[in-house]
Amino acid sequence: MASASDQPVVDIRNLDVTFATDGGDVHAVRDVSLDVGPGEVLAIVGESGSGKTVTARTILGLLPETALTQGAVVLDGTDVVGLDREALRRVRGTKAAMIFQEPSTALNPVFTVGWQLAEGLRAHGTYTKKQARERAIEMLRRVGIPEPERRVDDYPHQFSGGQKQRIVIATALALDPTVIIADEPTTALDVTVQAEILDLLRRLRDEDGTAIVLITHNMGVVADLADRVAVMLNGEVVETAPVAELFAHPQNDYTKRLLAAVPRLEIVDRQPPAGAATATPVVAASDLVIEYAGRLRRAGFRAVDRVSFSIAPGEVVGLVGESGSGKTTIGRAIAGLTPVTGGSLRVLGVEMNGVKERQFRPHRKDLGFVFQDPATSFNPLLTIAQNVAEPLIVHGGARNAEDARDRVDELLEAVQLPKAFGDRFPHELSGGQRQRASLARGLALNPQLLIADEPTSALDVSVQARVLELFGELQERFGFATLFITHDLAVVDMLAHRVVVLHKGTIAETGPTAQVLGDPQDDYTRTLIASLPVPDPAEQAARRQAWRAARG
Repeated sequence: MASASDQPVVDIRNLDVTFATDGGDVHAVRDVSLDVGPGEVLAIVGESGSGKTVTARTILGLLPETALTQGAVVLDGTDVVGLDREALRRVRGTKAAMIFQEPSTALNPVFTVGWQLAEGLRAHGTYTKKQARERAIEMLRRVGIPEPERRVDDYPHQFSGGQKQRIVIATALALDPTVIIADEPTTALDVTVQAEILDLLRRLRDEDGTAIVLITHNMGVVADLADRVAVMLNGEVVETAPVAELFAHPQNDYTKRLLAAVPRLEIVDRQPPAGAATATPVVAASDLVIEYAGRLRRAGFRAVDRVSFSIAPGEVVGLVGESGSGKTTIGRAIAGLTPVTGGSLRVLGVEMNGVKERQFRPHRKDLGFVFQDPATSFNPLLTIAQNVAEPLIVHGGARNAEDARDRVDELLEAVQLPKAFGDRFPHELSGGQRQRASLARGLALNPQLLIADEPTSALDVSVQARVLELFGELQERFGFATLFITHDLAVVDMLAHRVVVLHKGTIAETGPTAQVLGDPQDDYTRTLIASLPVPDPAEQAARRQAWRAARG
């Protein structure tokens, strides 16, 4: 953290940002003043629409032409407000660099990662082609990419999600910037990969003195990495404090609500529904095998390897694991979207190994699905009411959306959305509202089984808390069984009766949720739990030491 004698590397004073839109001016940032010292990590937190990303993007002059910016944003001695395009180009990469939220969109799929790293270096005119390649290899090694001399010639699709994020960080670091702006750098990552990325950012801060502006809604990440925290609401900074002080003694009511909404591992002993032990399961997998066929004479890939578990009527089973563990593949197989290769998978009394669509079609009405991103699962040309009515129309429960409107209004009220929202289009709802509407659509046919695939991972913490609370209430009210697919153990702790931990296509551990999370027997389960950041700086520091010790 910067001392009083240090000059801030970023000094934002009385910043105002207004966007001109067809519907009138939008005042996104209001009189914001912040500073970041050398080697300091400042976390800017708040929900979607709070102005945190707009504030951070002014440091690099990355706002659109419709933005009117007033005030001062001094970056390493240079006020970037009002700089022309050429002057901004000289600043970007050398004084400040950006780590974007989604590495898949930040990297160009048609160029090798080495070319992309080198291009940024050569654009500033300080490296020859050979020097740029050597620097690219050095940066890949620095961020922990194995065999960088070979992998420098690989394309983005040949790397995992965590490795791609490391490459984005390497690109940001290539010209030794004074400050890095990290915009939700771990949101899309598994908890174990997230822990590695946070550890990498911490080393950059400690070893190189790099200042970091961290934009996030994950308070566990804030507790793990930040020195100071600025809380934003409706474009204004409502509270700024050192991280330990903010978590221990939040002053603003909004900060208190934000911290209270964070899911925590509380090890809740959730009893299974009555009669679950003797009832016929709605899902029963026995030595389930799912393979993807190889291409171009390559061997096939076994995504799920001899997995056995069941889901009783009214039971919530959490399926957890990292990307590539097979959890989404299992969910798709249960929904009849991915064929079963071996073993047995009975869903609603139908054997899915070798099933024909005409055999399973009558049972589809008993199965609901809630997707991770409702923005892409809704038809943008249809209103919310028309989208929610689709399952009813497809399965003959209604002739058209108008005929289904009474049922749709009932569903919207069940998920705590005003029925007038049915006349809006998906883009007119917030992320949390869209996810509630997605839940309403999943429940339209009163399913016996609901498959929820990472339904809250993209939501702000307070919105996530409301959606999960609502989910729990609806599950108790309607009694549907649920397969809850997630990598967030705190969410599983909140909802699931039992948990199945997957690792590389096999079951690492399974049992009652309180037993598995409270007394894990498998090393992989322990690693998952240790990797989950908690919203307490002191506890998180101790967990970080334990995590490092576990990794050797």
